[in-house]
Amino acid sequence: MGNTDADSSKAMEQERVQHKKLCKRGGNEVVSISVKCELYHDNFQNYKRYGIPKAQLVIADIPYNLGVNAYASNPEWYIGGDNKNGESKKAGKQFFNTDSNFKIAEYMHFCNRLLIKEPKQRNKAPAMIVFCAFEQAQTVIEYGKRYGFMHSYPIYFIKNYSAQVLKANMKIVGATEMAVVLYRDKLPKFNNNGKMVFNWFEWKRDSSKEVPKIHPTQKPIGVLKRLIEIFTDPGDVVIDPCAGSGTTLRAAYELGRNSYGFEVDKNFYLKSKEKMIDPLFNEPAQCSLFVK
Repeated sequence: MGNTDADSSKAMEQERVQHKKLCKRGGNEVVSISVKCELYHDNFQNYKRYGIPKAQLVIADIPYNLGVNAYASNPEWYIGGDNKNGESKKAGKQFFNTDSNFKIAEYMHFCNRLLIKEPKQRNKAPAMIVFCAFEQAQTVIEYGKRYGFMHSYPIYFIKNYSAQVLKANMKIVGATEMAVVLYRDKLPKFNNNGKMVFNWFEWKRDSSKEVPKIHPTQKPIGVLKRLIEIFTDPGDVVIDPCAGSGTTLRAAYELGRNSYGFEVDKNFYLKSKEKMIDPLFNEPAQCSLFVK
C-alpha cells in the first residue's frame, strides 16, 4: 500500500463536507453542533495529510481474499443470473483490483495510530471493528495483538437470505456475517442503556429506495448504526479506512458522529460521493444527545 497514482506533489483528490445539525439535549433544549463527514480519495496510510482527529471507533470491511472465486456462488457469475446465458464479465474475477495488495500488518499498524490513546477513565477506551471472513478471524486477532490490540471478541450477524444461490440445491448455504471487536487494554466504551447486548445482530438489508447500492460487499446502514451507537457517543469520531460505498460515514453522520473515510478506488469514491455522501446535506439531519 502507499500513494495512489495521482499527483504526489499535492494532496489526493478529496471531498470535505461539513454540516451543522440541530440536536436535542435532554429535555427541550436545542443546541447546534458541527458534525463533519469527510471522504478522501486516498490510502488511509496518508491520513496525516488531512489533519483528522483520532477516532473513538474504527470500522472497516477488509478484503475477504476470495480471489477469482468472489462471485463463485453468486448468480452474477452468469449473464442475467442464468447459467443458460453463459458466463458474465464477472466470472473468474475478484471483487476489487486492490484485494491482492491488501496487507493486514500495515492495516493494523495504521489503525492503531488512528485511534485515540488509552484513557485513564473507565468506559472511554476506543475500539476497532473488523468485518472479515470466518477463515480470516484468527489472522485478524493474531495481527491485532502484534500491533497493540491485545483483546478481542467475535460478533455475528444473521441474515434471512443468502447470496450463495447457485449452491442452494447442493449444500447448506451461508447466511451469516462476522466481525471481530478489537481493543488494547481497557474494555471499550459501551452504551447498552441497561440492557444486555448479545453477540449476534439481525442483518436487515437497506431499502433500495432509500440507500443506493454502490459496492458488492456494502454493509447495511442499520447494522452499522447499531454498532456505532454501542461503541460511541454523539460528537465522537468514527473512521473507516476502507470506505467503499460510504455507508459507515452516512450511518455515523446520521447519528451525530464525526466521520472520516478513505477510498483508493476512484470509481467507488466518485459514486460514494455523488450518491451516498452529498445527498446527506440537502436537509438537516436530527440526532439526540443525552447528558450523563
